Amino acid sequence: MNSEAAYPIGEQGKKWTDGDKEIWFQHQQKKRSYFEEVVTKLDGLSERYTIEQYGSLLYDEENYPLYALKSSNWKEDKPTILITGGVHGYETSGVQGAIRFLHTADKPFQDAFNFVVLPCISPWGYETINRWNPLTIDPNRSFYENSPAQESSAVMMYMKTLGVEFIAHIDLHETTDTDNSEFRPALAARDAIEQKNWNIPDGFYLVADSAKPQAMFQKAIIMAVEKVTHIAPADNQDKLIGVPLAQAGVINYAARELGLCMGLTDAPYVTTTEVYPDSPSADDESCIIAQVAVITGALNYLMAL
Repeated sequence: MNSEAAYPIGEQGKKWTDGDKEIWFQHQQKKRSYFEEVVTKLDGLSERYTIEQYGSLLYDEENYPLYALKSSNWKEDKPTILITGGVHGYETSGVQGAIRFLHTADKPFQDAFNFVVLPCISPWGYETINRWNPLTIDPNRSFYENSPAQESSAVMMYMKTLGVEFIAHIDLHETTDTDNSEFRPALAARDAIEQKNWNIPDGFYLVADSAKPQAMFQKAIIMAVEKVTHIAPADNQDKLIGVPLAQAGVINYAARELGLCMGLTDAPYVTTTEVYPDSPSADDESCIIAQVAVITGALNYLMAL
C-alpha cells in the first residue's frame, strides 16, 4: 500500500475521529512478550547496574513497568552516557542492542563513564510491533512539555529526577519496510495529510541533531559500524529518506523542533541510529551487533577527546 491509497480505517480526506482511533487500537494484537524478551534479560545485570522502575503504562488492562538501569559504580566526576531504545516499540534491534551492550560490551568503559540506559521506552509498541502507542500517538514526536504520550512524559519526568548533565545520548532505532507499507499510510489517514513514501535505504545510517551535528562524532560511529554491516548509500538525489546527506551515512534532523527523543537532553553529543532489518544481507543478529557497534564506537571516540 502506498501513502495515496485508501487506508482501511476512517474516511478518506478527513482526520480520524476518536472512534476511528479506537477501531485502529482494537485491530492491534500482541505478537511477542515484553516481559519474556526484555524484562527477564535485565535480571543478570543487577551486579553492575541499579535497576529502577521509573514509571508504568496501563493500556487495555495491561500494566507495563518501565525500567532504567544506572551504573552501580556511579561517580560524580565521570561523564554520563544516556542510551535509549524502543522509543518505537517495533524497532527490535534498538531494544535488544541496548541490552546486548550491557551484557557483553560495557566492561571496558565502566571506569570512564556513568551509564543510564532505558532499553524499552514503549513496551506496548514492542509487544504489538507498533510505531504508535494505543492512542495513535508517535512517542518519538512527543518529547516536549505536556506531552500527550505517556511513554515520552515518563522519560522526561525521570530525567528531571536524575538531575544529570549528560555528555552523550545515543538513541537506537530502525527504518523498516513497514514505514512505507503501514505506518506512513496510517499517518496519512489519521491526519488527512498526504504522506509521500520515501525510498527505504538499504543499509545503516545515522540521524544527527541539526542544532549540534558533531560531524566527527557521527563519522567515528559510521566507521565503527561499517566494520560489521553496510552503510546505506544515498539515493540519486543525494538524500536518505528524503533528507539531504550531511556526510556519508548521516542526515540531520531538528531534534527538539520535531519532539524527537534525541532532543531530550542538553548533551553535546547525540545521535539516532537507523538499522535496516529488511535488507537481504541483514538478519536479527547482525542488526543487534550493529547497534552495539554504534555504542562502542561512540564511547571510543569520547574517550579519545
